[in-house]
Amino acid sequence: MELKEYLEQIKPVDKKAMELAEKRWDSIAKPLKSLGKIETNLIQIAGIQRTSAICLKKKALVVMCADNGVVEEGVTQTGQEVTAIVAENFLDEKSCAAIMCEDTGTDIFPIDIGMAVDTPRVEKHKIAYGTKNMAKEPAMTREEAERGIITGIQIVERLKKEGYDIIATGEMGIGNTTTSSAVASVLLNQSVESVTGRGAGLDSAGLKRKMEVIKKAIKMHEPNPKDPVDVLAKVGGFDIAGLVGLYLGGAIYGIPVVADGFISSVAALTAIRMEPLVQDYILASHVSKEPAGAMILEAIGKSPSITCDMCLGEGTGAVALFPLLSMGLHIYEKMSTFAQIEIADYVPLE
Repeated sequence: MELKEYLEQIKPVDKKAMELAEKRWDSIAKPLKSLGKIETNLIQIAGIQRTSAICLKKKALVVMCADNGVVEEGVTQTGQEVTAIVAENFLDEKSCAAIMCEDTGTDIFPIDIGMAVDTPRVEKHKIAYGTKNMAKEPAMTREEAERGIITGIQIVERLKKEGYDIIATGEMGIGNTTTSSAVASVLLNQSVESVTGRGAGLDSAGLKRKMEVIKKAIKMHEPNPKDPVDVLAKVGGFDIAGLVGLYLGGAIYGIPVVADGFISSVAALTAIRMEPLVQDYILASHVSKEPAGAMILEAIGKSPSITCDMCLGEGTGAVALFPLLSMGLHIYEKMSTFAQIEIADYVPLE
């Protein structure tokens, strides 16, 4: 199936299910709306799952792992070898995200969508052995970008069949704050300086070099901001492409997808620019400390559910939201109503 055909399958969320979920929240014996975003997130999930009988039993974190040719330009503190090492560590509970998944009962799925090397155990959906150096040529072809997106969609389709109820998004790829800043600059029509940060730890000279490389790539390739796939192909990464597919897949197959930090949110912006209905299928976890973290969330119409000054990536912020959702659902399902305890309902104030 071609990408265009997948996009045509996306429908609006179920407003009736959301109304029923909100009615249930308002009947519970507590002050109205007093659980804030815990309530609104679950109401949104009801709309996505198309039922007020919300289910969050089976949780997944999908980590898109890929390398970026632009690291040749000295825009990172570490080399590409780190991508493969961390990707394997996800399977041994040696990464932050993997440990958090263990604590929250979340299954973790690292995906090799474009690492520079092969590893023994990471699930392979490799589009290529890393992208090209965008400072010299387009990061990938349009066909490769579309294949990356479709890969993400197909992973969601599989997880749906396996009974997963919610998906967190994560990524691993040295150099991906450079590609994400490039995509953000083009799609938001903002200066490179305003959307680019130090990533995993650049000094001032490194940050300046990173910005110059991004500006050079954008000027050289002239990505079209009205064509998100063109932007992704010219200055993006395979990990971002796969994440875009996860968001689109969530909308196609009715699974809520939780955005993580900066890179994950740039992918969410790209997906929404491709099909605006996708916005209602995405939950925001936290706001990244990267300079464009809050800017991207505002652009996709989301506000963070948690604020922890995180900027680690891997899906750590997205997984951190799961316990809050689980506690909220427990209240939603178990707490008595005003009628059951014979107390008059709270009435909304003007």
